[in-house]
Amino acid sequence: MAKPTHERFMQRQEWLPTCPEHAPMRRQILRMSLALGAAALVPGVRGVFAQDSAVQTTRTMPTPDQILGPFYPVRYPEEADADLTRQAGKGAALGQIVYVMGRVLNMRGEPVAGAQLEVWQANAAGRYTHPSDPNPAPIDPNFDGYAVIKTDVEGRYRFKTVKPGAYAVTGNWTRPPHIHFDVRGHLNRLVTQMYFANEPLNDKDRLLQGSWAKDSLIASMLPPTKDEEAEAQLAVWDIVLIQG
Repeated sequence: MAKPTHERFMQRQEWLPTCPEHAPMRRQILRMSLALGAAALVPGVRGVFAQDSAVQTTRTMPTPDQILGPFYPVRYPEEADADLTRQAGKGAALGQIVYVMGRVLNMRGEPVAGAQLEVWQANAAGRYTHPSDPNPAPIDPNFDGYAVIKTDVEGRYRFKTVKPGAYAVTGNWTRPPHIHFDVRGHLNRLVTQMYFANEPLNDKDRLLQGSWAKDSLIASMLPPTKDEEAEAQLAVWDIVLIQG
């Protein structure tokens, strides 16, 4: 079987680091980015493709990294497109429909066109399609929870999925809904996680609360427009790489 597109993409070049959680390394990388003149203000989301003018953010720092996690896919589905809610010949995935969208930018606020985003997540019950996931919640046979997409010329990305469920890690730690991202720009690679606004478990999550820039990892939540299903939600989240 031929290597998946994302594997061929990975082998193209070595990736510069982004902004890690490890403080000494983070300071070193930020000094490097400042030396490159990359510390200009980054404009926030200017609209969800002209739909979300109510959301405005300003960021001067790159998006921090998060751990890869133990449930990165060991099997790549035949379909890995921008609609995770349906597979050919199968029914619809269970759960709250969410359209995740935003832009990939560098620290100057310039769009990163052609960046690759590999995303994976648990299903609506909090279960990953992974043989090592110990969660007793049911697997959704209509949901693989994995996609590979690329940004357009304006750095925009968009995919359709279901909101992942929370799941217990230990007896006193339950992870909030989140989506894993592996972002590869032209120079930088970023492994991180996106969280959903207004989730009570966000305030107790060790990984999110341990981040030096936790607010930048939380997507803004908006109601759907006339172009989406009435029951859908929009999750708007910009990703900032150092050089792009």
